[in-house]
Amino acid sequence: MSFNLATMLVESRNARPQAPLLHYGDTTLTNEEVDRASARIAGWLAAQGLQRGSRIAVQLPNGPEFVYCYQGALRAGLVTVPLNPLLRPGEVAHQLADSGASLLITGGDRLDDAAAARTEAGLPRLPIVSVGAPASAGTSHVHHLVDFGELLASQPLERPEPTDPQDTAVIIYTSGTTGRPKGAELTHFQLYMNCTIAGERVGISPDDVILGALPFFHVFGLSSVLNTALRFGSPVVLVPRFEPSAVLAEAARRAVSVFIGVPTMFIAVRQAAAAAGIDLPTLRCGISGGAPMPGRSLQDFEAQFPAAVLLEGYGSTESASVVTASRSAQDRRAGSIGKPIWGVEVRIVDESGTELPAGAANVGELHFRGHNVMKGYFRQPEKTAESLRDGWFHTGDLGYRDEDGYLYIVDRKKDLVIRGGYNIYPREVEEVLYTHPAVLEAAVYGEPDERLGEEVVAAVALRPGAQATPDEIREFVKDSVAAYKYPRRVHIVDDLPKSANGKILKRVLRRSAADGAAAQAVRTAAGA
Repeated sequence: MSFNLATMLVESRNARPQAPLLHYGDTTLTNEEVDRASARIAGWLAAQGLQRGSRIAVQLPNGPEFVYCYQGALRAGLVTVPLNPLLRPGEVAHQLADSGASLLITGGDRLDDAAAARTEAGLPRLPIVSVGAPASAGTSHVHHLVDFGELLASQPLERPEPTDPQDTAVIIYTSGTTGRPKGAELTHFQLYMNCTIAGERVGISPDDVILGALPFFHVFGLSSVLNTALRFGSPVVLVPRFEPSAVLAEAARRAVSVFIGVPTMFIAVRQAAAAAGIDLPTLRCGISGGAPMPGRSLQDFEAQFPAAVLLEGYGSTESASVVTASRSAQDRRAGSIGKPIWGVEVRIVDESGTELPAGAANVGELHFRGHNVMKGYFRQPEKTAESLRDGWFHTGDLGYRDEDGYLYIVDRKKDLVIRGGYNIYPREVEEVLYTHPAVLEAAVYGEPDERLGEEVVAAVALRPGAQATPDEIREFVKDSVAAYKYPRRVHIVDDLPKSANGKILKRVLRRSAADGAAAQAVRTAAGA
């Protein structure tokens, strides 16, 4: 038996060759055009003598070239390693060396960084393909450099190479919140199943137009947006850089019907739409994941775009994107991430590994197993064994199940705040903060405290034009939660730190607080 994920594009080309697939600025590319360009990339890769399963690093923003390279590598029987274009040379070096990449495809404006990264990785002869800026006198110092035009001029590989369904299709590096990023191996079969089942769950069809604002180097964007578009032949609007007003204008111009993103994206787009008085009458569905969606923000979004329903789901890099999802407005419940997708099991367990009964009082760690579980972390059997036991992936997320099987995430295990022996779930406090009329975004986290172990702290960004003091916000929360839960310290900031995927980075807030405390200790010692 053989199956290559690149078959999805081939089948879309066969069924509707002239149907639009990629909208990029003023350019529209059809299924046939994208398939032909990908086949030429595959042909060039095959001509390099690379062995089946060789890794190809692709460091590009959302654009046609990313799609060509991703599909071309799959078609040639190779493994794509997508890299964040914002990574610094040392970070790129780690992922090149760890993955054993045979080639790096990157933007022409990043050639110096790419050359520095391969040197640091100990791969001085690693070929670099330059996209967007041809090799010139100004880049003559970058050796083993290939212009992307050479790839597009190659003889096409007409059919995808036969691969085993369990062969690795992509290696996606985790965000590295604990230790250095690890490469999760995802197979052709897993990625096919995930986009197929998740897409069918919300009725994706060729008539939809999907917003491609999530970065494709991340599993959420790659699987839930790009793979879904390829699987169902749905046009996707490519957004290389998320800027709310520009994204809103492009969504209106292209009549977007499906918006898949993280909560901060939905909040920002709604805010831009409210300011400009813009509706998206074609938008039928929003799918939020990556972090909990505050209830107030969900209501605001649906009020701004009354034709749309906003659904929540849950997943991870190690799950090929989706573990659970809501199906429709009638199927969802407030605060819930829905139910497991077809073929996936979820359990909630306590510290001893005993499965917990239903009920909000029975909070434990969420584990899942099924067709979506990664093969493992590339070349890291010990790390794989820590997270993957008896087929169950241990997520580190805390949640519970209600009597009807709906699942709820209360927080990350590492984000739990223990104040004076009491467990405090930051999400519960954040939900209250989001109901304050002046609050746009909020993050609650713990800071070390000599007396209590940890103290509850909140960082808040205000809505444009709104005003509020830390004392006012603190008192607002104090009236809504138990006395041990409300934040004793509130920081009002211009913006909350976010990852390239739009997730709020609490580790950055905690580190900033720790750095500030250390600096204060130094000043105090100096004064003494």
